[in-house]
Amino acid sequence: MNPPFSPKTIHYSQVIHLSHPVAPNIPQWPGDPPVEFQAIATLSTDGYYLRRFSMGEHSATHLNAPNSFYPAGVGIEAYAAESLIVKAVAIDISALAAQNPDYTLSCADVLDWEAEQGEIPAGTVVLLYTGWQHKWSDPDAFINQQHFPGFAPETTRFLLDRRQIGGVGIDTHGVDGGQDFTFATNRQVLAQPRIVLENLTNLDQLPPTGTTLAIAPLQLVQGSGSPATVLAFLP
Repeated sequence: MNPPFSPKTIHYSQVIHLSHPVAPNIPQWPGDPPVEFQAIATLSTDGYYLRRFSMGEHSATHLNAPNSFYPAGVGIEAYAAESLIVKAVAIDISALAAQNPDYTLSCADVLDWEAEQGEIPAGTVVLLYTGWQHKWSDPDAFINQQHFPGFAPETTRFLLDRRQIGGVGIDTHGVDGGQDFTFATNRQVLAQPRIVLENLTNLDQLPPTGTTLAIAPLQLVQGSGSPATVLAFLP
C-alpha cells in the first residue's frame, strides 16, 4: 500500500526577485561573449514583436553546472526540479568587504553568525551578501579588476563537510574571491550537483534565516550554466 501523499507548502509574507534584469550593458567576466538583442519581427511590419538574444551561459544572475569544471559532470538540464526549491540563510559581510574588496568568508565568521542565528541546517543554500550588488550599474566597479569578495576555500569545505549545505550564492560575479583563479569553492560545491548562484541581487532584503528560494534556469542541454530567475519567498 502506498503511503499517504504529503503535500509541501511554502509559507511566505513576501516574494523578492534575486535576479538582475538582463541588458547589453551588464557587468561581464573578462572574455565572456556580449549580451546582444536583435529585432526579428516588429508590430508595424509583422503584426507581432520578437527578438532573438545571445549571451554566455555564465552571464547575468546565473546557476553554474558541474560540467563547467568537471569533464564528467552533468549539464544544467540534469538538475531535478525539486532540487531547485531550497531553504536559504543569508550572511552579511558587507562591512568587511567595504574595507577589503578581497575579503573572503572565514570559518570564524560562520561560527559567529551561528552563535546568533543557530546552526545552519543540512541542505541549506548559504547566501553571502557582500554589498557588491550595489555596484551593478557600474561594470568597471563591479568587476574591479577581479578584486571582489567571496567564500574562502576552507570555509566552503567546512560548510560542505560539517554542515552538509546544499549550495552557495553571492552578489558578486563569483562565489570564489576574485583573486582565487583556482575556483576552489565552485569546484568543491560542484563536485556534486549542488547549487552555485552568482550575480544575485537584493540580498540585503533577506532575513538571516527562513527564506525559501525558487531557482529557474533555462534547460540548456549540456549547459555549463544558465541565466536564472531566482525568487526569494520570505517568511
